[in-house]
Formats: sequence, C-alpha cells, structure tokens
Amino acid sequence: METQLLIGSKETPAGGGKTFDRLNPVTGELATRAAAASIEDAKLAADAAAIAFPAWAEMGPGARRTLLNKAADAVQAKVAEFTSAMMEETGSSAPWAGFNVMLAAGMLREAAAMTTQITGEVIPSDKPGTLALAVRQPAGVVLGIAPWNAPVILGVRAVAMPLACGNTVVLKASELCPRVHCLIGQAFRDAGFPDGVVNVVTNSVPDAAAIVEALIDHPAVKRINFTGSTRVGRIIAQHAARHLKPVLLELGGKAPLLVLEDADLDEAVKAAAFGAFMNQGQICMSTERIIVVEAVADAFVAKLAEKASRLVAGDPREGKTPLGAVVDHRAIETVGKLIDDALAKGAKRVAGKDGSGVIMSACVIDRVTPGMKLYSEESFGPVVAVVRAKNEADAVRIANDTEYGLSAAVFSRDIARALKVAKQIQSGMCHINGSTVHDEAQMPFGGVKASGYGRFGGKAAIAEFTDLRWITIETEPGHFPI
Repeated sequence: METQLLIGSKETPAGGGKTFDRLNPVTGELATRAAAASIEDAKLAADAAAIAFPAWAEMGPGARRTLLNKAADAVQAKVAEFTSAMMEETGSSAPWAGFNVMLAAGMLREAAAMTTQITGEVIPSDKPGTLALAVRQPAGVVLGIAPWNAPVILGVRAVAMPLACGNTVVLKASELCPRVHCLIGQAFRDAGFPDGVVNVVTNSVPDAAAIVEALIDHPAVKRINFTGSTRVGRIIAQHAARHLKPVLLELGGKAPLLVLEDADLDEAVKAAAFGAFMNQGQICMSTERIIVVEAVADAFVAKLAEKASRLVAGDPREGKTPLGAVVDHRAIETVGKLIDDALAKGAKRVAGKDGSGVIMSACVIDRVTPGMKLYSEESFGPVVAVVRAKNEADAVRIANDTEYGLSAAVFSRDIARALKVAKQIQSGMCHINGSTVHDEAQMPFGGVKASGYGRFGGKAAIAEFTDLRWITIETEPGHFPI
C-alpha cells in the first residue's frame, strides 16, 4: 500500500519521489510505502493551509458544523480501511481499531457542536459611551502532531477542535502509522472540506526533527498541539518558545490506581486489568502503578493475578486472543529490562512471562519499591507494578511520587472519602471507582507536571485554539487630556 502527502487537498508525492517503508511489526512484511516529505514539502503544506485560512475563518458556524459532521460519517465509512491499516502498521487488534474509529467520529461530532459555542461577552467599561467586547477569533494555521498508539483518535483530536474554531490545519503524521493518518486526511477530503483546510505530511524517521522544526518555524503556524513522549514534548515546547507560539502538550504518564481497604476488590480488579492491558498497555492513560493498601493487598493481588493469567497475547490478524502485538521489538526490550531490574531487586512476578518478538501477555509485578526502575519509568507495555501502601495517606504520597500527572483512579465504597483522596492526587484527570483509561469527546482532557499542559476536548479546547481579543465601540465624542 502506497500513500502520498495531502497538500491543498491533493495527493502529492514528496519532492524527488522520496519514500520510506513502514513494516508490519508482527510479520516484518511491508505494511506501507509512504511519501517522505522534505522541508520544502512541509512548507508547501503550511502555505496551503495559510491560503485557505481567511475563507475558512469567515465561514459561518452552521456550514463548518455540517462539514465536520460529514467528516464523522466519512471516518466511520472507512472503518474497514482503518482497521486493516492499524493491524498492519501497529499490530493493533480489530476491536481496538473499531473503538478508535467510533471515538474519533464522536470527537468530530462534538467539535461540530462546538462551532456555535465559540462565544464572547460584553464587559462593562468605565469610559462613558463605550461598548467593550471580548471576542474569540481563530488563530490561524494549527500544527497537529499525532502519535501511533491510538492513531485515529489522536490524529482526529489533533485537528477537530482547531477546525471547529475556524483554523486550518497541518497534521504531521506518525512515522509508525502513515497510512492511518493519511486515511484521516482522505476522510476530510471525502467530506467536501475546501482545498487546503486539512493537509497531511508524512516523513521518514531521520527527517522528523527537521520537518517539525520547519513547520513550527513557518510564520503562518500560530498554534501547535502534540501528543507523545515527554522527552519530545519538551523539545517541541522549547522550539516553539523561540517564536512565542503557544503549545498544547499531552505527554507521558505513570497513572496510579489506588485501592483502599474498603474497595470492592472485584470491581477494582476489572478496572485495573482493563487500564493496564488494553491495547497492550500502550495508552497514555494506562494504569502503570496499582497502589493497594496493605490490609487488602494479598487478596487483591491474588484476584488480579488470576485475571491477568487469562489476558494472553497473539497475532492480531487471527483475532483469537484478548491482546495483540506491541508496536516493535524495542517496546518488548524496554518492558523486559524494567521487569528484570525489579525482579533482581526483590519484586515478585505473579502473572505473565517474558515476551517473544512483539508478542507479550499481561504481566503483573508485585512488591515494587522506589529503588526499582518500574516504580518510576513509564513502561508503555503490557506490565503493571503493584506497590503496597501502609494506609490511605501513604497511598496518596506514593501516587504523587512521580514526575507525571495525567490520569489516576481511586477505589473505595465511601464516595466522600474517595473524592477527598482524588482531590489530593496531582493529575489532570481522576476517576472514582473507574479505570484510569477513560476518554470522552466533550471532557477537558490533559495533564499536569511532566504530562503536559493545556486541554483537548469540548469547551476547554476553545481557549487553546482561539485568540481572545478586546474590541471597543465608542458612541460619544472623545475627551482626551492632550
């Protein structure tokens, strides 16, 4: 399968016909041959978005809403293509691909509903005869940089609300799933979006940094949003800061799930297993640490180990196992090193075994302590650390003992108590008696600390992708001191 760049709504080869190959992580066979953009290609995409911006910004909210709803239909119509591309490029299971398409379509419909919610206000002025307005206007071209792990959801999220707010966009695709992200661009084209409103750039791994820098440097680009690792997020934020361009970052996580002594252990186990192992643990919100109060730790761990033993991994093409493949061999190596370090320092493996190739079943490591790398480093794979806490206060302390702060969860039958605990956890999101993995299109999604800043989703995203301007209308003769 070959893909091209999408520049000005036209499929365009990269300059010089340069391409790169994405291989299937399971079979090693060619999954996609994609156009490898040059810096000049990236600039052309931003130019196309800049040319399209004035007309799109002036388009009425009803017309933008109609097109966004059509885009949702177009994304759903491509579910088979998205599923095939995700399975071949990232080793995803068919259910995960289907969920991606469903939520991405929902995000587009939510963005469509937001077109009439970009409001302002009248502010009382002390100057006689003056009408003072606070008005939100589209910022310009928005650069969206999306990752591979939930590629339809996060690719669509990178552009949906910017478009609703009247901006045009350049989607910088992940090198690991170029076909998936190109399909998103094709869906917008199929929906009838004007030329240049949505552009997609694919590039080879060696060219990634230069392409991103060129797009950030482009004078028409006024906002950047990035979902990915904290390491890369820092680099993007620093480069954007040279131009004083605002950035929305959703970065790494080490999400804690707290199990207090009055928790329903069966419900906690279900949520923990889902949060830790859905999509092989390759979700930014994945449950990385289960912090369980010592009084119920043995009982909880026994139940979780039994559950995890049934979460085996296999070839996603066959669809016979609950877990599929991880994205590449390096992911398995990273997880393996974290597990080996923990076991060498006294932790206990209660479920799972070492991975093979890109296939690894669910693994639970009990009695993890601060001296182990698994305690603090993001695994982004099918392993979860169980950390035992003395009591509630100790559990909160452990939950906050991390540089990250994206998602969290608390299990307790006492809702008032759980709410009090939730407020103490340093995270952008916290779910009581639910999984750390939870996303809805209308919610303010984002983190704190090294998990980033800014919020995707619903009304909160309007502030990220518009400029708030103060405009006055004076209706009386002016009186000035000079």
